[in-house]
Parts: sequence; C-alpha cells; structure tokens
Amino acid sequence: MTWVKPDIPQDERHVSMMLGFLAQDIRQAFAGSDWHGLRQSHFRVLSGVPADGGVTITELAERVSMTKQGCGQFVTQLCETGHLEIRPNPADRRTRVVVRTPLGRRTMRRVIARNEQLERIWARRVGPKRYAQFRAVLEELAHG
Repeated sequence: MTWVKPDIPQDERHVSMMLGFLAQDIRQAFAGSDWHGLRQSHFRVLSGVPADGGVTITELAERVSMTKQGCGQFVTQLCETGHLEIRPNPADRRTRVVVRTPLGRRTMRRVIARNEQLERIWARRVGPKRYAQFRAVLEELAHG
C-alpha cells in the first residue's frame, strides 16, 4: 500500500477506525485501474447479482443490505454503463429481474481477482493461518 496510516495511540484505535484503514487499503488496491467510473458501492451491487441468473431489485436490495430505492438507483446506473440489464422474469412475467451482461461478468472477474490479490497481501502481512482465521471471523460477523 502506498498510503501511510496515521500514528494513533493504541487505546484510541477503535474497530470502525481500523475497518476504515482496511477500506482505504481496498480503495488503494482498485486505484490506478480504469473501472469506467465504477466505485466500491457499484461493485457491491454488481456482486449481489447471481452469476447464473437474475434477481429482483427487492431481493438484490436485501442481498446487499440497501434500501430498495438506493439499490434501484445503482441498478439504473449499472444498466446505463452496460454492466447490468433488466429482463422479464421467466418464472413470473409480472416481475422483472436484474442480470449481469457480458461486461458485468468480465468486470466481476476483475473485481474478484483484485480482491484476491489484496487478500494475499494481507495474508502475507499477518501469516496465512492468522489471515484465514480473521477471514472466518469476518464472514461470521458479516453474516451472523
């Protein structure tokens, strides 16, 4: 990472601050590449669309912990950039589903690869065993 974390006294390093430092690592990992104006929030929504099918905006909003309206705005933006499209739901013609386009699938492969690269850096920093434990706890906290 090219940015320098500030020297914060140990007793003032709260969880949200430390998570903010990791979020900055993520931003740095994605900086310098052309993502066609997409940000982490776009990737979050794009990641919530199943790779093998579609999802309604209501279901997508639940998957990514957003309001339906906020999620809908991101879907609109991602449709405009060609990453997503909205189609009739083959299971229920009264509803529509959001699906990834070929560009959306390629972008997700790049996002996943970049995240895997960052995780390898973090694992080297603390050791693979400790990182695996951190990842498991993070997963549990995020989905608990």
